[in-house]
Amino acid sequence: MEKPMGERKPLLADGSIVGSYEPLFRYWEAAKKRGLEEVAIGREELEFIERRVRGSGRVNLLQLRSEVTERFLPRINPEAAKEAFESLGMRLTPEEARQKIAEILAGWALEAARTLLIVDFKGWVPREEDR
Repeated sequence: MEKPMGERKPLLADGSIVGSYEPLFRYWEAAKKRGLEEVAIGREELEFIERRVRGSGRVNLLQLRSEVTERFLPRINPEAAKEAFESLGMRLTPEEARQKIAEILAGWALEAARTLLIVDFKGWVPREEDR
């Protein structure tokens, strides 16, 4: 099934884990207005994923996403995250919004790792709209 026109995705993202990147784009806009860092995936996250997979062989995808999420949390501004979700009509606490932005970033890092052939999701069933 084709994705709607205009659905934005960051570099190396394929949408197999993250349903919508719009909250992240809105977060970047809110962060920029505040003069904050534009948090994005980088070499550190990809190397962390690679080390975890190579060190353990098989790693539970949800566990790995949780670990990567924890790495992003300190870099997310809760108020900018809350503003991002409010701009999409969602009411979340600053901490809930911060958690969700970190989860999107972690999902993006995993998608990028798969795109770059760092990891392979064995037994992975893509979301229905990706089939």
